[in-house]
Formats: sequence, C-alpha cells, structure tokens
Amino acid sequence: MWMLPVTFALTFAVIFGVYWAVVVRPEQGARVEMSKRLSVAKAGSKSVNEMIVRGAPRVSTIPVVESLLGRSGPVPARIQELLDGADVQMSVGRFLLSSLLLGLSVYVLIVFTLNQMGTAIFFGFVAAWLPTFYVRRLRTVRYRKFEEQFPEAIELIARALRAGHGLTAGIGMVADEVPNPMGREFRQLYEWQNFGMPFHEAMTKFAERVPLLDSRFFVTAVLTQRESGGNLAEVLDNLGRVIRDRFRVKRQIRVLSAHGRITGAVLSGLPPALALYFFATRPDYITELASDPMGVRMVFAALALQLTGMLIIRRLVDIEY
Repeated sequence: MWMLPVTFALTFAVIFGVYWAVVVRPEQGARVEMSKRLSVAKAGSKSVNEMIVRGAPRVSTIPVVESLLGRSGPVPARIQELLDGADVQMSVGRFLLSSLLLGLSVYVLIVFTLNQMGTAIFFGFVAAWLPTFYVRRLRTVRYRKFEEQFPEAIELIARALRAGHGLTAGIGMVADEVPNPMGREFRQLYEWQNFGMPFHEAMTKFAERVPLLDSRFFVTAVLTQRESGGNLAEVLDNLGRVIRDRFRVKRQIRVLSAHGRITGAVLSGLPPALALYFFATRPDYITELASDPMGVRMVFAALALQLTGMLIIRRLVDIEY
C-alpha cells in the first residue's frame, strides 16, 4: 500500500525536475544576461544605436521547442499576443510546457487515485486549458483598467498640445505620469518613436497591441489629423468626452446585467461545489460513481450540459454596446 504514494511522489518529482532543468533554468539565465546588458547600457558603456532594439521574441530557449513551434503556423504568434495583452512575462514555449505539465499532473493524479483512464484524459485536457483561461482573465481585467485610464491619457495629451508641446512629448508625459497598464503601453509607443519607427507604423502597432475600440478611435483620430490637418487638441477633447460617455453606458449595462451574471455564476459553480463536498464527506459516493461505466457516462453528459448552460447564460448577459 505504501508503494502507491511513493511512486506518485517520485513521478511528480521527476516531472517537475525535468521542467525546471529544461525550461525554467535556461529562461532565468536569459533574463539575467539581458539584465546585465541593460545595466551596462544604462551606465553609458554602449549607446542606444549600438543595441539591438528590434526583433521577434524567442518562442523558447530550447532549440528543439523553438524549431517545432516555428513550423506550427500562426499559433505561437497568437499565444504571444495573448501573453502580451495580459502582461505576462513568459515565453510561448514555457507557457505551453506549463500547460502540458499541469494537464499531465492531473492525468497522473486521477489515474493513481481513481484508476479511470477516460476521466483522467478528460480532466487532464481541462487542466491543460486552465492556464489559458487564467491568462485570458488577466487580459480582460487589464483591458478594463486600460479603458478606465484612457480618457485621462487623452486629455493629458490635449493639455500638452495646448501648452505648446508636440504629440510625441505628450505621449511621453502619459508614459511617465499615468500608472500601468496605460503608462506601459504608451511607454512602448514612445520608445518605438525614439528608436526610429515611422509614426504611422508605431500607431498601427499600438492599435494592434491594444485591440480595443477606444484605442482604434484614438489612432484613427491622430492619423486622420496628421493627413488632413486641424486642431488635434480639440479633436482629442471631443474623443475623451465620447469615451467617457461610452464607458458610463458600459457601467450602466454591467449594473443592469449583474443579476443575470451572478445567477449564472451560482448555477455554474453549484455542481462542482457539491461534487467537492461529497468527495470530502462521502468519498464512497464519488468512487462508486467513477467506477461504474454508467456513472462515468452520466458525469460526461452532465459536464456537457453544464458547459452548454454556461455558454447560453454567457451569451444572454453579454450585451453589445
């Protein structure tokens, strides 16, 4: 009997050991080397023109993983966009290997405890998808904060233009004075300008990096003014008022749909909570359900119906505005 937990512990130790040696340690070394180069550049040993400031980020520090993901089409680019949007400092290779490790760990845990191959495969896939769900949630929260700060940033640029500063100087003021995530994105835009990127390309990349309707309004207004002329400060003031009114309407919609969202959250969380309760108080119920083939089919059918209900409720409370 004691061999089961020992084997389980050794399996996890080997998995995490290989992951640390192959993924975590090389990336830590790469970050340390980059920090050294940046510290040398700040000390004045190298000029900015001598540094490599542009280039595609590495997918992974492991050559085999990088070559494999490089041939997999646009998937690594989309994952990199997701990580950048959530401001997660992690390479694509490490993110994918972390998801794979989590799914494999859950698979091994269920196989060793319940000895159910089908259940282990299903929950292994669910666990491997959880990091993506978590990063998407971080991105959503970050974009919501960005939307709240955006009118303030636009008005700051408009005040800078009225004071006689240029548009680039106003962008630099936003980068210095407005906290993250707004300050970080405008800092990136300001550095693109300083490193010689054309203004039109830098603004386009800013709209791609922050794929929100408000940022597209801002980029369109600025680029249109540069081509046709006009009072950019007045345009930005009007845009700031429009964004504030739009954000006010968004808040009102969230208040009106709060009851439906809370109801959906309670209905979605009730079955897993009951399953955990019975697993802690009467584990024989769960064991009998998982060991019976009919019980396994019932669990999969219940999960399918649960996911369908969650998607329907989400579509009902997701109001376009």
